[in-house]
Amino acid sequence: MTPSSRLIVALAALLLLALPLGVLATLGQTDRWQPVWWGLLLALGVLALLDVLWLQRLPSPSLQRSLFGNLPLGRWSHVQLLARNGDTRPMELDIFDHVPAGMAFEQLPQRIRLRPGEHCEFAYRLRPTRRGHFTFARCEIRLTSPLGLWRSRRQQALCDETRVYPDFTQLHGAGLQAVDHWLSRLGVRQRPRRGLGLEFHQLREFREGDTLRQIDWKATSRAHMPIAREYQDERDQQILLMLDCGRRMRSQDGELAHFDHALDASLLLAYAALRQGDAVGLCTFAGDSPRYLAPAKGQRQLSVLLNTLYDLQTTRRPADYAAAIERLLGRQQRRALVILLSNLRDEDDAELQAALARLSRRHRVLLVSLREEVLDQLRQQPVESLDDALGYCGALDYLSARDELHRRLAASGVPILDARPRELGPELVGRYLAWKKSGTL
Repeated sequence: MTPSSRLIVALAALLLLALPLGVLATLGQTDRWQPVWWGLLLALGVLALLDVLWLQRLPSPSLQRSLFGNLPLGRWSHVQLLARNGDTRPMELDIFDHVPAGMAFEQLPQRIRLRPGEHCEFAYRLRPTRRGHFTFARCEIRLTSPLGLWRSRRQQALCDETRVYPDFTQLHGAGLQAVDHWLSRLGVRQRPRRGLGLEFHQLREFREGDTLRQIDWKATSRAHMPIAREYQDERDQQILLMLDCGRRMRSQDGELAHFDHALDASLLLAYAALRQGDAVGLCTFAGDSPRYLAPAKGQRQLSVLLNTLYDLQTTRRPADYAAAIERLLGRQQRRALVILLSNLRDEDDAELQAALARLSRRHRVLLVSLREEVLDQLRQQPVESLDDALGYCGALDYLSARDELHRRLAASGVPILDARPRELGPELVGRYLAWKKSGTL
């Protein structure tokens, strides 16, 4: 319970009025105004007492919250609040929703006035800044007394839950479109096909441009006309995403960490691969609890991936590549394309190279290394001071050591995709489609 500005102004006015009355009393002038002042003060006190008792008896308005069960990371959404006045008197109140940590909000608190039996619905904006499971526990109401002399803060239990997913829930809407068109809008370029697919599709009439090896001689003899075999890209591939949840993926460019960019790129690749008929799975390492999702086909697998990844968080642990690959080899028996997403440093050398060599004996491997954008910014900015020179030389030295590590890994037969976080999704899908079209998976 706190006094309102109206009560504070009234008390201040009486105090200011007491100053000249005190001066007159000191000079021995008539004090006939003093009873009036005391009468005003007593009247204000009685009104304030009645008003506070009145306020305590006022019922709280009923509140309802309308919240989406799934929210995309980093995008603004609307939350609806409904306030209803069940009393016979009008109410003036401020409403504030207790938003959990990890979410930015706008348009709160809001002040509304409700007549008897009236309800009011309003909205505020909400933008999640991290993924996970969030609980909205309560709303706060600041209620003004009937005479406007007091304000009361009341908390109303109003429990709702929501999940914040990577900003890839829009895939459900894009699923109705052709994957090639949808990916082209993201800047993905498909390389031209360099040969025939590996999987038999159908028999058809021989056409101009077909090769002689496509002719099915048995079908040709039966049909008394040239019949060719038609092949398509092999669809029954398995793709396994290995996500580093360790401290290196905590690097942040803008609002999103490298780990969030890697999640978005992984889901984009999963969407494209599932549309191509391949099976997609997942495993994590260097996190609180390693997760494994066996490769599976179908668009439902994308929802399973989202539900598996939405609350995944990074830790401060170092990445143990050898142990992670050892666990993967024990679980994944069938040959697959294993995509390891991490942030390589110059100290990753012998141990990583030996682990990748062992993994490459049984699976096709693509090593994805995220590069900090700040390094490119340091390399490109003009050098005008000693600090600029130190930053420039440090960035060059770090990038040089990192490139040397990439060259050694590439020389050992491990393909590497070095990309900036914001460009990772299109480049990763472009590499997958290139291998898919060339039949090298």
